[in-house]
Amino acid sequence: MTLAFLFPGQGSQTVGMGGALAGAFASAREVFDEVDDALGQSLFMLMREGPEDQLTLTENAQPALMAVSVAVARVLKVEFGIDVSKAGYVAGHSLGEYSALYGAGAISLADTARLLKLRGQAMQRAVPVGKGAMASLIGPKTDLALAEAAAAAGSEVGVCVVANDNNAGNIVISGEKAAVDRAIEKAKELGARAIPLNVSAPFHCPLMQPAADEMADALADAKIIAPAVPVIANVTARPETDPEVIRRLLVEQVTGRVRWRESMEWMAGEGGVTRFAEVGSGKVLTGMAKRIAPDAESLALNAPEDLEAFAKSVTSGE
Repeated sequence: MTLAFLFPGQGSQTVGMGGALAGAFASAREVFDEVDDALGQSLFMLMREGPEDQLTLTENAQPALMAVSVAVARVLKVEFGIDVSKAGYVAGHSLGEYSALYGAGAISLADTARLLKLRGQAMQRAVPVGKGAMASLIGPKTDLALAEAAAAAGSEVGVCVVANDNNAGNIVISGEKAAVDRAIEKAKELGARAIPLNVSAPFHCPLMQPAADEMADALADAKIIAPAVPVIANVTARPETDPEVIRRLLVEQVTGRVRWRESMEWMAGEGGVTRFAEVGSGKVLTGMAKRIAPDAESLALNAPEDLEAFAKSVTSGE
């Protein structure tokens, strides 16, 4: 059995996340304290108590989601002897790629927290509020060809690209608001449902270039070492282990497409992964995994009882 750990991205945040973990495991509390110290803010209090609008801010949501993922990984290792870095592969959706790199031993927790705080701030600064937009194209007719056609129609009036190729039936477009509005009209004509997303900036599109430039400067100074387990990069959908390649791809990821469907297909195919475990808040990636790789087992690890059951299954060889 080949196991891959998956790390969620933005959208999986909820007020109260991490609370049960912290209540059950000292090792989880240590992670939240370390992240608070690295950022110089009471992020864990915000995660536990809200308000929701503050937690949803990109600069808070990104390190908060990472903190929960890392807490789960730390608990697995300390309490149950399961080391994420001993898996076949790790992969993370957008900001989750940073969580995956920490899990693979490529970057320190403090650096991961600070980089994600900056990433969130830089993304927010890159585009004035209201200028950009994102929309999710969903439904049985939604595939990459349809999304590309919709984005091409939007591009006639401004920047519009496919931002997240999540899975068949769930593709996100991003760009200037007028262009995304045009793309939504085209997508509906082609038979897809189109839902505007409540986001503060148009992520993973060329409008994010100022944020990519900021991240290039920050990542140039960050210590990144070879991961102990291959990390499936968002922009290549292939395993990467070279620190300098990883550094470059993290910059490209800010403006580039999240090729999640391809990443999952590669792991379930060439990678031989038969079990996917989502590490952190929510179950979004677990749902995607079940649709993309239905023959593999997929489960979410965030509640204490989830971790205990998973640990028993690993030690018993199930």
